[in-house]
Amino acid sequence: MLHLYNSLTKEIENFVPIKKGEAGLYACGPTVYGYTHIGHGRKYVTDDVLRRFLEVIEELKVAHVQNVTDVGHLVSDGDTGEDKMEKGAALSGKTVWEVAEEFTEYFYKVMKELNVLMPDVVCKATDHISDQIALIEKIIANGYGYDTPEAVYFDVTKFADYGKMFNQNFDDKEVGVREEVQTGEHKKHPADFVLWFKRVGKYKDHVMHWASPWGDGFPGWHIECSAMSMKYLGEQFDIHTGGEDHLPIHHPNEIAQSEAGTGKKPFVKYWVHTTFLMVDGKKMSKSSGNLYKLTDLAEKGFSPLSLRYYFLTTHYRKQMNFTWEGMASAQTALTKLNKMVVDLTDVPVTADGWSDEGKPFYEKFVSVMEDDLNTSVALSVVWEMMKSDISDSAKKNLIVLMDSVLGLDLGTEPESNIGIPDEIKELLKKREEERKNKNFAVSDMLRDEIEAKGYKVEDYADGAKVVKV
Repeated sequence: MLHLYNSLTKEIENFVPIKKGEAGLYACGPTVYGYTHIGHGRKYVTDDVLRRFLEVIEELKVAHVQNVTDVGHLVSDGDTGEDKMEKGAALSGKTVWEVAEEFTEYFYKVMKELNVLMPDVVCKATDHISDQIALIEKIIANGYGYDTPEAVYFDVTKFADYGKMFNQNFDDKEVGVREEVQTGEHKKHPADFVLWFKRVGKYKDHVMHWASPWGDGFPGWHIECSAMSMKYLGEQFDIHTGGEDHLPIHHPNEIAQSEAGTGKKPFVKYWVHTTFLMVDGKKMSKSSGNLYKLTDLAEKGFSPLSLRYYFLTTHYRKQMNFTWEGMASAQTALTKLNKMVVDLTDVPVTADGWSDEGKPFYEKFVSVMEDDLNTSVALSVVWEMMKSDISDSAKKNLIVLMDSVLGLDLGTEPESNIGIPDEIKELLKKREEERKNKNFAVSDMLRDEIEAKGYKVEDYADGAKVVKV
């Protein structure tokens, strides 16, 4: 049984799905106003490993839903500042709609490169305005919302224990010190948050806007996740994931408005949050110049799957510090592991699986993954198994299973060979075979032939690769 840390209760709990044999998983998705960076990647790799484990090991039918925020998210996670989409549009010289489309496409391109499985449902906030309006109407009808000249607010004082969720206490926050509690002109309490912005005042020229019972405007950021998650997963579901930045504001607001709208508790059973990625001991930011994208890694010769491996070396709830030295070590390790699996290419995956000789490794792998997704120890089990003296058949069957959870795409063509013509790959393969058979004269001839075609052969302890000259 999976033992999962629940951020809401601050305890590791046995994962018991609401509906037997199924699991509902909602992942807070991207706000698509800029490029996806490697810090985002860590969070979504965590989500992916969780989903894979539930499907492969727990044998559950997982409904994976992820939102795309293309309206309503202000620069502050509270209710102040510029709309992030309009900020992105101003920087790029494009319309907000063009920005949303461009960066949504970019996000899922990055996810594919990191071998993150596509969610079953991808839902855009702008496609679900009516669902958000309907939920706001329920919240107001139940006595938790109120209308003002500038916005419709959620009244946090009406929701018991709001300030205690995730160890937050709004009574201890000094008004004006933190943006998320700055008092609006008509707010009843500084922690009340916006359900619907009206197109007045500083937002009178907001580009994205819709008609509503409260006037022309646009939804607040928090309401979209409640409306869309419940639309596709029901009013109560199993798991909600996010980054640690969602703990103080976004997720308490989600819980409050969802349970206020439906009258059902809990809204979500298990809350899973991934800790931030640091770079060289510093927080990632544009001003620090360390907001790295996959393209930045590629320029230094690092593959997306090596980054995924790097992520797995640290538990998702521990702060991880990215360094180029660590990245290099991860790529070296993945290259060696992948070659060991490639060497088993001709070994069939059988119905009998790994048999008794591989059972201890399987049980150990499952045990450490059941311990709140302990991927770093799981990797050590993988290495221990691959270096053991069990049969190649057992190794092949076990590594296929383990990799279906870790998602490293092991046994595939090395990243270094991607983009290399098939003719060159075939010559390199023949040369490797001749080298193994100690036919060095022939292997030298094949190397010369490869280089005559414009490619340089580089030999390493774990194999050879070619690069375009």
